[in-house]
Amino acid sequence: MRRCLRHLPWLSFLMAGFILQTGCAGHAATTLKARNALDAGKPGRAIELLNERLEVDSAKQAVGQVGGDKVLYLLDRASVLQQVEAYQLSSRDLQIADKKIELLDFSASAVEDIGKYLFSDDVGGYRAPAYEKLMINTLNMVNYLAQGDLNGARVEARRFAVMQKFVKEHEGQGWALSGPGSYLAGFVFEKSGKPDEALRYYDEALQAQRYLSLAEPVRRLSARSGLRTPRIERLLSEARSEQAAEPVVVGQQNGADPAVSGKPEAREKAELLVVVSYGRVPAKIANRIPIGLALTMVSGHISPHDHQQAAALARQGLVTWVNYPELGKTVGAWGSPKVSVDGRPLRLDEPFAVDDEARKAWDDGKTAIVVSAITRMIARAAVGEGTSQAAGGGVLGALLSLGTQAVMTGLDTPDTRSWSTLPARIALGRAWIPPGRHEVHLSVRGEKKIQRIDVKPGEWAVVNLTVLR
Repeated sequence: MRRCLRHLPWLSFLMAGFILQTGCAGHAATTLKARNALDAGKPGRAIELLNERLEVDSAKQAVGQVGGDKVLYLLDRASVLQQVEAYQLSSRDLQIADKKIELLDFSASAVEDIGKYLFSDDVGGYRAPAYEKLMINTLNMVNYLAQGDLNGARVEARRFAVMQKFVKEHEGQGWALSGPGSYLAGFVFEKSGKPDEALRYYDEALQAQRYLSLAEPVRRLSARSGLRTPRIERLLSEARSEQAAEPVVVGQQNGADPAVSGKPEAREKAELLVVVSYGRVPAKIANRIPIGLALTMVSGHISPHDHQQAAALARQGLVTWVNYPELGKTVGAWGSPKVSVDGRPLRLDEPFAVDDEARKAWDDGKTAIVVSAITRMIARAAVGEGTSQAAGGGVLGALLSLGTQAVMTGLDTPDTRSWSTLPARIALGRAWIPPGRHEVHLSVRGEKKIQRIDVKPGEWAVVNLTVLR
């Protein structure tokens, strides 16, 4: 008994240390109230709750040390600030978070590795999937464009290009595709007088999905650039056959007949770009499954030795559950955005499914995550066996072994960290409009917005609506 008691303080210290590092509820639980507030149509309340997590009194207040989960709270707040049209504050949060989040984690310390092995993947620095890194730059382009800041948008477009190239080299071409990001980068370079760069990004956007609203811009740019691709040629052909340019030019405010020409002169017209973001990507949730089911899920991906040990433990009844994170449900993806300009409907392109990118990224890494959870389970059993031997075996040793495993299982909080306030869908649309004042009506998911714009010949305007529910 005395031998056992000598080890209890050490064990308690170890458990307490990891409790402080991991917490018991997991990251998703800490943002649940904020997400519930968004569901209830209360973005202001969501910002207040995220401010509490960031330990600031107001979104205007600078965050001190941005480490651990605070980076994700910043990203979550940035999305909500965009919804309430606090574009400068949203941009600030995105820029800070962009510098703190790594796509690939090359700097995991030995302590983090031990924590992930014995306890939880919720220990250590957050590694963002490729789509999240690209969406940081995408949403920030929206922030700058909504303010009419082409210079800021151009800087963000360059950052997007750098990250896109990095993703292509390290993750593969498929993970570097981002329809909205490439579309917006193309718009930025088009308005910056760089037709070749604009066409390259429009071509990448077309690789991600079909954007008929690009037909007229691509036609104009192609006349100034020698760049031709099969996707661009296909788009122009489809536009001619489907008369995709029909809603390009919106009629005058005075009720005159609308100009229906698909080839307006840029010097005589102004241009409108509309961005509608809505819903939310699926948040991660903690899940628990029987060890037998977990072994079936990763059959062929786990080492024979680990498989044998896990199966043996399951047969002994010592450990029967494996804890790992899972994706929840997408919020609001079935929304149907509507836009009109001066009472005339504007057709939007098919929304880009950001939630599909989230599921692809999750499916790509799910097997490794479950294998890691099984490995941690085996490690806990080994620690428990060591505790039993240190106590001299017998009934007391067995109890201490099971108790150790139970405590460590309780500490095994699956890594539910993610950017949970990312919009699930992003829809884009464009129109040529006469110079002057116009009224733009937007609606989605029960939220409505009216924005009045005043544009001169050859100018452009960007109107954004974000509804995170």
